[in-house]
Amino acid sequence: MATAVQLYDEAIALQQAGNLEGAIEKLTGLLADHPDYALGHAALSAFYGKLDRHDEAVEHAKKVCEIEPQDPFSFMAMSLICQRAGRIPEAEEALKTAMQKQWAAHGG
Repeated sequence: MATAVQLYDEAIALQQAGNLEGAIEKLTGLLADHPDYALGHAALSAFYGKLDRHDEAVEHAKKVCEIEPQDPFSFMAMSLICQRAGRIPEAEEALKTAMQKQWAAHGG
């Protein structure tokens, strides 16, 4: 059986070959077996965003933030996804959280 990393790499290869739907399918399968694999959720968030499937993009961006709550980049990515989805209050809140976590990480 393929590892999470192998399945993720296969999904990225599909995306890079222009098969976004295949990549999404591969990632969905990956997350069925490894629901806390943050990179899988992050990639799904980005890929759904490219397809203007904003609700699904935001859902996976939120999951990344749940899995990696101390990572400022997760919240920054969520802010961008929310902006593209037109969810400005959520985008602003995620950006604020990203800045707070970044500040805390540097002893602020």
